Amino acid sequence: MKRSIGDELDLAAASVAISKPSVLVIEDDRNIAHVLSMALDADGYRVLDAATGQRAVAEVRTRNPDVVLLDLGLPDIDGLSLVSEIRKNTTAPIIVVSARYEESSKIAALDSGANDYVTKPFSVVELRARIRVALRGQSQVGGTAETCVSFGEYTFDLRERRLTRGGRHLRLSPTELKLLATLARHANELVTTQTLLQEAWGAAYKGRGGYVRVYMHSLRCKLERDPARPKYLVNELGLGYRLQTRG
Repeated sequence: MKRSIGDELDLAAASVAISKPSVLVIEDDRNIAHVLSMALDADGYRVLDAATGQRAVAEVRTRNPDVVLLDLGLPDIDGLSLVSEIRKNTTAPIIVVSARYEESSKIAALDSGANDYVTKPFSVVELRARIRVALRGQSQVGGTAETCVSFGEYTFDLRERRLTRGGRHLRLSPTELKLLATLARHANELVTTQTLLQEAWGAAYKGRGGYVRVYMHSLRCKLERDPARPKYLVNELGLGYRLQTRG
């Protein structure tokens, strides 16, 4: 069947819409949600919307957004639990936008699987910049095309973010999993401390290399026979870390 000019234009418009990066805004305050939607639409993003945690999980599962903006104070579910639930269903960056300003809240959100944290009231200009950084981080991840990376007795499943030893599942914290996933994607390559910070904590934590040192020490204690002389999680002083799978 021959398509009309109108059909061709409709298909072209649909193709453009699908190619736009999508941002899921999870916010029960309709005024804030509207402001965010207007700003993001003006920037060329495809905006998805959810006012409850239940709706948010459904949107993530069915629409696969490129970035998630999440308010912790939702009416039907604890925000930290929602971060964890969303992280089970997507590797997309999660940026928490919350009125909770305490450091403990920020750390808890990041440990639950968030990539970045913005405190209300926030600058729309800054939030736009955080989204751009998150999208760049996703596009620059690169690394191995393998879905599983093995080192010694360990196997790390990149798709499932699951570490096993001799077939038995080993439990790691969400932050430890993010660090190990980044290293596994670039197995045997140097990953800078700043890249690890970006992947595990987001752009707001630039320069806080101490976070990486603390969690890498924790990982070594769990995975290395002698954490003081690591065989797999190797540090290159002043530069970063390497997951050594060979030799």
